[in-house]
Amino acid sequence: MKAQSSFTQNHGGISDQAAGGLAYITVIPAIYFLLTEPYKKRPYVRFHSWQAIYLLIATVVITVVLGAISNLIPALRFLNFDHFPLDSLALVILWIMALIKAFNGEWYTLPVIGPLARRRISTKH
Repeated sequence: MKAQSSFTQNHGGISDQAAGGLAYITVIPAIYFLLTEPYKKRPYVRFHSWQAIYLLIATVVITVVLGAISNLIPALRFLNFDHFPLDSLALVILWIMALIKAFNGEWYTLPVIGPLARRRISTKH
């Protein structure tokens, strides 16, 4: 988890900070920002859009895997039941943290998925 200095840029439309934060609201703004001008050319907006998409994918994968494990191994159902609210709470806290940091103009890199998003913005779109 790494934060870089904050900044504000506005090249037309909404500011980079606002677009970066909005990308975390649902997957729809994130995809919109990746596909439309002028947002798709802004590294800050692209980074947070990709990180938001990867966070959603990670959340779905974690939920499916925990559900599958608890269904396949009945002895572990109690573990899933006891820990699932904590897993969900951790993901929600991570999501809120990323959202707030993006609105504040920080290049906040989440563990595992943040480097994927950074690699994604460094490639030509």
